[in-house]
Amino acid sequence: MNTTLIIILVVAAIVVVALIVVAVTASRRRALRQRFGPEYDRAVADKDSKTAAERELRERERRHAELELKPLSPESRARYAEEWTRVQAQFVDAPEDAVRAGDGLVTRLVGEIGYPTENYDDQLATLSVEHAAVLGHYRDAHDIFLRTDRGEASTEQLRQALVHYRALFAELLGDDPVSAAQPAERSAAAEPSAISEPSAASQPAATSEPAASEEPEEEAPAAQAPAQREPDRAPAPNGRGDRPTRQQSETR
Repeated sequence: MNTTLIIILVVAAIVVVALIVVAVTASRRRALRQRFGPEYDRAVADKDSKTAAERELRERERRHAELELKPLSPESRARYAEEWTRVQAQFVDAPEDAVRAGDGLVTRLVGEIGYPTENYDDQLATLSVEHAAVLGHYRDAHDIFLRTDRGEASTEQLRQALVHYRALFAELLGDDPVSAAQPAERSAAAEPSAISEPSAASQPAATSEPAASEEPEEEAPAAQAPAQREPDRAPAPNGRGDRPTRQQSETR
């Protein structure tokens, strides 16, 4: 075998190996994107390179694999759903307390499933492996929770926090989801604007409009009747009825 042929074979082997490496890297990157979703982009933004971000995400997968996660029993799921209903009801009279209770309830639920609860960052990292789609909700809710403790959260922000907590809560409960309508309806009842401004369905104006529109139809004939009968009562210019006057003039 001559030297030229050996060189060609070596170069071809290197090219093949390089293509395999590129294909494997692209496949693993695609798998990470599909699994972590928005968390992939967030990790890339936080790290210096995609390689470092992907290394971090694979480390999350490793730590997640070491956890002993267990599904909730039907009794536990029913109990948590009932507690969440009470949290939503509490928001009407005490929105700040409801947000605190919501944060504690989610933390208890996460811990019972088997996720770490001692460190918030570790909790986020392990949750992101299987619940990346709703992890942004948890971050936003927890940020508002911290502002609540500092007395910096508005009523609207408190309402949003409960909505964000509900997204993760329903995800963790699985096929026994929390109703998506309850927090929004209950929180709207606590909003100052919702209390001072009744809904259009409850205002009397909506029921009085048909009566107002019917009145012209009933009064119109009565108003026009005198105008139609008035020519029969009008006297002739000579002070007598115009028909007798016309008959007398013909006989003359």
